[in-house]
Amino acid sequence: MTFWDHLEELRGCLLRIVIAVLLCAVAAFALRDPLFDMVLAPKRDSFITYRLLERLVGTLPPFKVEMVNIELAQQFLIHVKVSLWAALLAVSPYILFVLMRFVSPALYTGERKLTLRAVGAGYLLFLCGMLLAYFVIFPLTVRFLATYQVSADVPNVVSLGSYVSAFLMLLLLMGVVFELPVACWLLGRLGLLDVDAMRRYRRHAIVAIVILAAVITPTGDVFTLMVVALPIYLLYEVGIRVVARSAAPCKQR
Repeated sequence: MTFWDHLEELRGCLLRIVIAVLLCAVAAFALRDPLFDMVLAPKRDSFITYRLLERLVGTLPPFKVEMVNIELAQQFLIHVKVSLWAALLAVSPYILFVLMRFVSPALYTGERKLTLRAVGAGYLLFLCGMLLAYFVIFPLTVRFLATYQVSADVPNVVSLGSYVSAFLMLLLLMGVVFELPVACWLLGRLGLLDVDAMRRYRRHAIVAIVILAAVITPTGDVFTLMVVALPIYLLYEVGIRVVARSAAPCKQR
């Protein structure tokens, strides 16, 4: 195939992806009630995370988030935005399949297997990061920030836009953070990351992880900080072992 043939094939792949995302976005837009029941669930006392906390620590203080819309077209625009994000998440396996199908003919058999493993592991880690954000980090953040008051004379009324923006940003951010082992593996394969250096600078990495966790969850309590920092540290340890395993074949050759 010529360069233009490859370009035409890529155009067809992108067109199929766009059509799939748009169709799924329309379906998500039509399913407004279940979609936003899921998005707004962490602002309610009945959310599963809060019920589990009550079983662990006893009765929790009353929790209620008052939400308001402050712009004329904001609710419609947020509906479209959330529908597109939901569509991208739902169609993501198909997107990876189409892109891998486009790229795989240019790879050798060993490279194809290695790429499939890396992409599969990265996708699963991304989903794990999003699940942790949805069920643990975001609910705890909302519960703290939405109920924090400098004075009883200043009630909290959260705008729908700020809630949805924080929700999507935190899910995306945690999904990216959970790609740490894959990033370590890639840098190790390229010779840019050394397992001895990762072990030697483990203490520095722990400090950086705690700072990153504090930035991700500005709640101020130690419990939430540890909930975020511990998984990232475990991913760092996994990254060390991944780099060690990826470097071993290179040393043998």
